[in-house]
Amino acid sequence: MKTRREFLKASGYLAVGAALVPNLAKAAKVKNVGIQLYTVRKEMLADAAGTLKQLAQIGYTELESARSEKGNFYGLQPKEIKKIANDLGMTVRSGHVQIDNNWQRTVDMAAEAGQTYLVCASLPTEGQTVANYHRCADAFSKAAETCKKANLVFGYHNHEYEFEKVDGKILYDILLDRTDANLVKMEMDLGWAILTGNDPLAYFKKYPGRFPLWHLKDMDKTKKESTEFGKGQIDIKKMLQNMDKSGTKYFFVEQEEYPKTAMESAKYDYDYLAKLTY
Repeated sequence: MKTRREFLKASGYLAVGAALVPNLAKAAKVKNVGIQLYTVRKEMLADAAGTLKQLAQIGYTELESARSEKGNFYGLQPKEIKKIANDLGMTVRSGHVQIDNNWQRTVDMAAEAGQTYLVCASLPTEGQTVANYHRCADAFSKAAETCKKANLVFGYHNHEYEFEKVDGKILYDILLDRTDANLVKMEMDLGWAILTGNDPLAYFKKYPGRFPLWHLKDMDKTKKESTEFGKGQIDIKKMLQNMDKSGTKYFFVEQEEYPKTAMESAKYDYDYLAKLTY
């Protein structure tokens, strides 16, 4: 009687299995899931420490703050939010701010909070013109120099309007082309980029290593708003498979609209990623 191995070998199953092993080996699990705290903005304003505790219990480990009516850290001091996060096993990795006359103070606070990145969340001057995007790119370069002196990495977060074309030129590309790739990084909001009909993968290929941060979100293209993972039209798995090409170090879950509550959606999104292999 043939052994089971001989039978499988004769049947061709071992050969097939061996062919599948490399693919299985490449399958990865999502780790170090981050969240943009704008997702739970109301909760953070009401009870920052309590909200961070809930996020830690869900499993989030990386945090990105966002400027609010109570300041850059929802009423907390930089060292205070750093300690709360660290005690919970989390890190304040990045923060959304604006470039203004208090830029040096903003940089100093980010350094005190232990951040690695400081992200400009909107254009410093208004105007959907090539000239204004030139001005903004130059402002980014100057702001990035200040960040570098504080051992911070400067980045810019896109929305949808940066992908408008003027004189045949995509305005977003001006920001990329006019700035030093080693100095000015980008945090790509995948949802908004895809919603405008653009392909993030094309940007990763053209500007490799330029996108150390992502906002990972799913989008309902009909309503033009964010939704829970798996309920929209964004291929989350495909995006994750291209993290290396984009130079991504961290990503932050962001959801701005919810079927029920922000915290329930935050948990749903985390659980979705926890079950995902890519």
